[in-house]
Amino acid sequence: MHHSEDSVASQTGADQIASGPIDGSGPVDGSSPGDSTVGPPQDLATSPTVLGDVVNVVRGFCMGAADTVPGVSGGTVALILGHYQRLVTCISRIDSQFVSLVVHSKIREAGRYIDFRFLAALGFGIATGIVSLAGLMHWLLDHKQPETFAVFFGLIVASVWIVKSYVSKWQVPQVVACGLGIAVAVAITLMPMGEGDMSLPFLFLSASVAICAMILPGISGAFVLLLFGVYHPVTGLIKDAARGNVTLESLVQIAVFASGCAFGLLAFSRLLRWMLEHHRSTTMAGLIGLMIGSVGKLWPLQRPTPETADLESKFRQMEFVSASQWPGSITVLVGLAVAAAALVIVIESIANKIDHNDPA
Repeated sequence: MHHSEDSVASQTGADQIASGPIDGSGPVDGSSPGDSTVGPPQDLATSPTVLGDVVNVVRGFCMGAADTVPGVSGGTVALILGHYQRLVTCISRIDSQFVSLVVHSKIREAGRYIDFRFLAALGFGIATGIVSLAGLMHWLLDHKQPETFAVFFGLIVASVWIVKSYVSKWQVPQVVACGLGIAVAVAITLMPMGEGDMSLPFLFLSASVAICAMILPGISGAFVLLLFGVYHPVTGLIKDAARGNVTLESLVQIAVFASGCAFGLLAFSRLLRWMLEHHRSTTMAGLIGLMIGSVGKLWPLQRPTPETADLESKFRQMEFVSASQWPGSITVLVGLAVAAAALVIVIESIANKIDHNDPA
């Protein structure tokens, strides 16, 4: 999607937040503000609309749906649908300025400062997508995994083609950043599953890294937790808490995990926001590399190893199968991938028209 982009910088007082637009310095990697297609939050003085809320709920729904698929990141969807930098910037604004506004009961200004209406609509959509599609995705991954992977493979490939225009100039720094992104994503997907412990420092570290992965395109936060070996223990803690089966130890572990998530999200979002504002093209190239490197995780021609075939999809070890040995229909998989890619192009075109008439 092609969005106009203004650089964003923190304001110095509540009055500025309430009365003036956000303003700041531009990128320093050779791209101009007009070159970027992914913008930060719209001017807070701009009145939000119901259509904008609906668009953001749909964006969130798509992110939630993606998060239910192992190896797919909600950050990828945010980048595709054009609200990635706006989301990162909103999260990064949960800072001392925000706390000060809340403490002084300036709730309206605090809401505007973090673009609360956008976050609320997006959050509602994410929750709805996860709750409504988790069961369906679980069934598809258990019974129609090659076909499901083919659809997401087509989505990601087409998305990379669209998102590459977010880089204003492909020069040596951008090519290097893209290559590094590919290497990091491939290395992560090939790492063996760990057997982490539930000590509080390790739990904090795992949460901090996993939450960073969740806002990066191409890397699944759940997959990172699997690599650290804490996915099953953490989800077990949450399920037990939901049933009311809690102990002091489990409450402390949940609190430490939540603290790690908050620390990682707030710290990393600030770094990512700064990089997008000052080295936009290079950062976008790196994010595109992460998307490209993660595509192998969704290659349709793979099947679980005999030892892990009966496990949940998140815990399966996959092995690639050549086209000549594939027992199913290659034509169907190709058709699904092409159809999914075409769908991305159509959605992109529609979204461009919506944003042109009523930016969300």
